[in-house]
Formats: sequence, structure tokens, C-alpha cells
Amino acid sequence: MKIAILPGDGIGAEIVAEAVKVLKALDLKFEMEQADVGGTAYDRHGHPLPEATLKLAQQADAVLFGAVGDWKYDKLERQFRPEQAILGLRKHLGLFANFRPAICYEQLTHASSLKPELVAGLDILIIRELTGDIYFGQPRGRRDAPDGAFAGQPEAFDTMRYTRPEVERIARVAFEAARQRGKRVTSVDKANVLETFQFWKDVVTEVHQDYPDVQLDHMYVDNAAMQLVKEPKKFDVLVTGNMFGDILSDEAAMLTGSIGMLPSASLNDKKQGLYEPSHGSAPDIAGKGIANPLATILSAAMMLRFSLAQPKAADRIESAVKKVLAQGLRTPDIYSAGTTKVGTREMGDAVLKALG
Repeated sequence: MKIAILPGDGIGAEIVAEAVKVLKALDLKFEMEQADVGGTAYDRHGHPLPEATLKLAQQADAVLFGAVGDWKYDKLERQFRPEQAILGLRKHLGLFANFRPAICYEQLTHASSLKPELVAGLDILIIRELTGDIYFGQPRGRRDAPDGAFAGQPEAFDTMRYTRPEVERIARVAFEAARQRGKRVTSVDKANVLETFQFWKDVVTEVHQDYPDVQLDHMYVDNAAMQLVKEPKKFDVLVTGNMFGDILSDEAAMLTGSIGMLPSASLNDKKQGLYEPSHGSAPDIAGKGIANPLATILSAAMMLRFSLAQPKAADRIESAVKKVLAQGLRTPDIYSAGTTKVGTREMGDAVLKALG
């Protein structure tokens, strides 16, 4: 089994190092190969996703990804910015389904921004479509407005698009996932305003006919955003488009106490996947040794379960994380009075020890 290791920028190298350390301790004889990506790759190779990095990712069974981005690259032309690396990987690998579980561990209920009774026992799954929507739709660009109240003035435009196969396949992923959980799917759209999402709603409703054992609800995205902070435990599986999923999954992250606790998996139809923490590169704390590596370590567990067919090893990692939290160890983002503050490396070492 081959794993491509792509640490990226900012805190990426620090958190990925801890996840790699945990993976090596499992003694599962992985072949791991590391490559540059993001701003680091631009500095060294002149492009955020060099051909060698893309080739490695395509040949690997799974990709363990850190984070990309730094303010110093903001003035680059868009195609050279670090974030284009992750978009390129999603496109070239056909990673259409993003899984973002939001689980509030018992020990972190007081770290959430919501009241403990609202998040205690929280376990929801957001499934985000990754390859369509406004992020990839064409045409896009800048021009002089051809019509409207300000015709002739400069404007920028992007196009929101979805085809039937794109919506069908992500809907099936959501219904299949719900069958393994609470058998409830909430499809999030904006069908009252956007033709794209009326189409989305219609297709999801049609696909649901093949899953009569799963309950389906539809919810407008603005209401879904409100309900996530009002009554988050009412949800089981949420499925939505690329842009809405990007926003809602980060909102859900804060329900768990810290975005530093949220893993994610992006899969194609061959179960090849890219696994990364849901947070960003955090260049303001890079090199300080205070970043939370748990989301990356938990992403590695998802990698073992979904792409590498090692569910028992995944269980071991997840149990070790729970054990470390029960011991009261906390990185600064989840620290509270009465717990023990530790750094990135110390948290990784604690998980390693808890593996037994």
C-alpha cells in the first residue's frame, strides 16, 4: 500500500509529521513517499502542484495531506496560488465526495461555543460534493458588464453548474452512508432562488426512491446554518453542494470544540482518497509547536478505514485519541482550566503511547 505524504505549508509539516509517526507505529508496512505541494512547491518548483507531485498522488492508494496557503502568496496570479494545488488534486483524482464528520468528544463538550447540552453526544456527517458547483463551473472571468444597471462597467462572474450524474452519485453516497448510521439524510439547497439547486433537489428526490429505508428531508442552506447552531443533534447525514458544504462544514467544526479536531476524507469512485484536517495552514502559528495534530491523526484513521482496508488499525488510532483526551491533555485550541496544555509533538507522542 502506497501513501503519498504532502505536508504543504504553514503548520502542515508539523501536524503531518505526528500522523506519520502514528502510522509507522502500526507496523503495517506502508510505502510512504513525500512531495512538495502548495506554496512550498511554488517556491521550489514554480508551481503549487508540480507534475511529480501529481504523478505521485495518482499512483498512490491514498494521499495524506497537510494544508496549503500563506498570506505572502496572495498577490500571485490565481493559477500559482497554493490553494490551486488542492483544487487540482480533487480534479485530477476525481475526488467527488468529501466526508467531514463532526463529533463532539465527551471530554470536549465544554470547549464548544455552544452549551454542553446542545453538543453532548454530537455525531453528524457532512457529505460535500467536490467537483462541480461554482468552484469549477465555466464560464468564469472578468469583463465589461454586457447588460444590467451598470452595463459597460467592469464585472467578475462565476458559473454555478451541476449535471445529473454529479448529483446522482453524491446522493447515493449520502444514502449509503446513512444506512450505516441513523438512516436520515438532510439535503441542503437553495431551491427557492437558484435553478441549479431546484435541479439538485429534484434529482436527490428521484434517487431517494431507491432508498425507501432512509428518511429524506430538504432544507434551505440559510435555515441549515441556523439549525446547526440551534439544534445540531437533529441532523444525521447532511449532503450538499461544493460551496454550501465548504461553509457548513467549517461551521459544524466549531460545534466540536475546535476545527483542530475535525478530520476529512475526499474519495473517488475507486475509493482512492485524499485525507486532510479540515483546518487551514495557520501561518501565524507555524513553527511554534502549538498546532493541534489530532485532526490529521484522525484523518489518517479515516484513510486506513476507507482506502487501505485496515478498519482495526483505524479503530486503534481513534481509541488512542479518546484515551489521550480522557487523560486531560490539550493543545492550546482546546485547552481549559483543569487540563494539561501540551504542544504538537507532545500530543503526537501521547497518542503514540496510547496505542500500546
